[in-house]
Amino acid sequence: MTEQMPTTQQMPTKYDPQSIEKGRYEWWVDNKFFEAKPESGKTPYTIVIPPPNVTGKLHLGHAWDTTLQDIMTRMKRMQGFDALWLPGMDHAGIATQAKVEGKLKEEGKSRYDLGREKFLEESWKWKDEYAGHIRQQWSKLGLGLDYSRERFTLDEGLSNAVKEVFVKLYEKKLIYRGKYIINWDPATKTAISDIEVIYKDVQGAFYHMRYPLTDGSGHIEIATTRPETMLGDTAVAVHPKDERYQHLIGKTVTLPIIGREMEIVADDYVDMEFGSGAVKITPAHDPNDFEIGNRHNLERVLIMHEDGTMNENAGKYEGMDRFECRKQIVKDLQEMDVLFKIEEHLHSVGHSERSGAVVEPYLSTQWFVDMKPLAQQSVDLQKGENAVNFVPDRFEKTYLHWMENIRDWCISRQLWWGHQIPAWYHKETGEIYVGMDAPADAENWTQDEDVLDTWFSSALWPFSTLGWPADSDDLKRYYPTDALVTGYDIINFWVSRMIFQALEFTGEKPFKDVLIHGLVRDAEGRKMSKSLGNGVDPMDVIAEYGADSLRYFLATASSPGQDLRFSMEKVESIWNFANKIWNASRFALMNMDGMTYEEIDLSGKRSVADSWILTRLNETIEQVTSLAERYEFGEVGRSLYNFIWDDFCDWYIEMAKLPLYGEDEEAKKMTRSVLAYVLDNTMRLLHPFMPFITEEIWQNLPHQGDSITVAAWPTVDESLSDQSQSTSMKLLMDIITAVRTIRAEVQSPMSKKVPLTISAKDAETHAVLEANAAYIERFCNPETLTIGQNIEAPEKSMSAVVSGAELFMPLEGLIDVEAELARLNKELEKWAKEVKLVQGKLSNERFVSKAPEAVVAEERKKEADYLEKHATVEKRMVELQNL
Repeated sequence: MTEQMPTTQQMPTKYDPQSIEKGRYEWWVDNKFFEAKPESGKTPYTIVIPPPNVTGKLHLGHAWDTTLQDIMTRMKRMQGFDALWLPGMDHAGIATQAKVEGKLKEEGKSRYDLGREKFLEESWKWKDEYAGHIRQQWSKLGLGLDYSRERFTLDEGLSNAVKEVFVKLYEKKLIYRGKYIINWDPATKTAISDIEVIYKDVQGAFYHMRYPLTDGSGHIEIATTRPETMLGDTAVAVHPKDERYQHLIGKTVTLPIIGREMEIVADDYVDMEFGSGAVKITPAHDPNDFEIGNRHNLERVLIMHEDGTMNENAGKYEGMDRFECRKQIVKDLQEMDVLFKIEEHLHSVGHSERSGAVVEPYLSTQWFVDMKPLAQQSVDLQKGENAVNFVPDRFEKTYLHWMENIRDWCISRQLWWGHQIPAWYHKETGEIYVGMDAPADAENWTQDEDVLDTWFSSALWPFSTLGWPADSDDLKRYYPTDALVTGYDIINFWVSRMIFQALEFTGEKPFKDVLIHGLVRDAEGRKMSKSLGNGVDPMDVIAEYGADSLRYFLATASSPGQDLRFSMEKVESIWNFANKIWNASRFALMNMDGMTYEEIDLSGKRSVADSWILTRLNETIEQVTSLAERYEFGEVGRSLYNFIWDDFCDWYIEMAKLPLYGEDEEAKKMTRSVLAYVLDNTMRLLHPFMPFITEEIWQNLPHQGDSITVAAWPTVDESLSDQSQSTSMKLLMDIITAVRTIRAEVQSPMSKKVPLTISAKDAETHAVLEANAAYIERFCNPETLTIGQNIEAPEKSMSAVVSGAELFMPLEGLIDVEAELARLNKELEKWAKEVKLVQGKLSNERFVSKAPEAVVAEERKKEADYLEKHATVEKRMVELQNL
């Protein structure tokens, strides 16, 4: 039996998000409202959460991403689907290990002091602590996650899935081990993949050097941006068709400082038009040089340690940091007259996405995935009818461009925290064994110490979390998943990898739709970063304005694929919206007179206002449902906001006061029924966006069911739509608005009674106005109300035209023309005086030439403002004189 959620018999006078959110999430979770129910027989709908790193706080990007998923799954659950939103976290290999090692460093220890086993114990403690923090943040956001199925990328099931994939790809020769140039992060001392390298423009230089020919007959000029790498040079290359160097091909140069004799080789890779047309070749420190080295069988000389310091092959520079070495070698080469020119050069330099360190191209033995055949399957999928649907569709091009130009993926990482590579090396023969478990004679084998790239395990996330490789019930029911929500910045990192791994191992695409959102930026459009100090903690926003305000802002402030500019002022405006909803609901509940759900009856006589709001509700249900299905949540937000704030709160509630405070009991009952019905449906429409406030209000309303989370999604009831009455209501609204506008123009308060004449253009409109004269009298406050057809305009009156009618208000009743002209004349004199003063100042050449530019600009701004005000008053006086 569902535990009853405590609710107030009467809603508090003040909307306080902290009090209504307190304990609500725990109640939802305890009652298992978010758990998928395969036994229900309902159509499944599945989303797996993009697993956040288990290293700490969720940022605004996470809050945005998960809010969108929560909206989608809450809506589908209400629509009658068996919705599964599966939670989980990523072990975040490099990031987590760096955090744990940092903690150990504070204690004066290193991971080597502990050893691998003890270090992993410390890492698991870290995981357990920070996983709790993340769950707490999920609860604050109100995320409807099925915790009974929560997964972690290092749990036993996912670890088995990772080993299965590695072994099968190895057996198909799609995983191989080799010595190649990889991206090396000297800070974390591990390999990283191409897409973990961020390129930044850095002010550097071209260093022009002369390498002497060994026979003493001259020299050859080369240029480099990394002079320290010359210590690892093993050749100079020229283009085979470059006439300048034909006579030198096959000769040798002597490498300055080191003294190594190196051949001049001919290779088509060299660009004859760039620089001198000759390039130094460093096969162990440049990917292109590595390929040239392979073609010419060149020696590979590694000159650095893994931490970026120079090794024994660097000669006298051994032990120096690579950048310190650069400075020293430049000085030495200048003294030797080898370095003859330094030319400033802005160039793109790779930095580690993980540590920020400059990435070093580094010769290393690593494990790789042969990507070409796997990527081709993904490209072929997009050409067929079963393609993954990217929203917006322009991001499909981003995805395809990456897949069509993909390079092999370096998947080994020099870490301890992660999935240890299931490969063993024979201690005597060096033979490699790859398998799910260690070889039978394990004592003769040593397991590879490296772990797999974190993205290797997260690439399996959509199916490994559901039990693969076992043919589990969840896998059969909930896979493929329905949608993935993620940012455009990880299409290459993650989306592409999930697709090719899913096709390879399940034969199906992992998800039907990919909803792409942008990045959260600050109000000025800048990326949020620690260096700028412009980051915002979503938990701080929730503490001030509540989760509902933050969620609604994040979900509706941007369109798919676009960046979002965060503004605390806009979050506050959403809080005001929530407060408006609270107060309107409280008013309605105070006037429902204890109505029960069974007493709601819309079958009787409905007023024009009743029919209009029910028609508008139907239109809103249709709009919201259609827009949400297309992921246009910004438009959903606008539709809901306009309906709730403008139609329901500003118009219907005000009109509902007439019957509620009147003597007609039948009209009262109908108004209460309409209020209850519209609020019930509105709260259900709004619930996926604002789950906390809608649950609180809904629980106080006459309702059916235990929780709004499992209440039915609203559907259009055509019997409640009445376009004729809706048109009549719009006429009344136009008239009321026109009267208020006229009064505002002449500064006549609504409390002042003024004669009002309305001339209908036809009998039908006349009948509508006569039937609803009570609304006009209530909201226009006329001294007398005259309604007729083809009435001529009274002399000296203000008028307005609306659809089907014209209205007139005698000027005499609105204002005293003579008194108003006198007042305006004084105002005109005031602005004329201000104009004269400011123009006198600006005509003073001494002031204009000597005053600060900002002061002069401010005076010119005043002049324009005063002239505009003077003209406005003058125009108004002419209008009054002509009446």
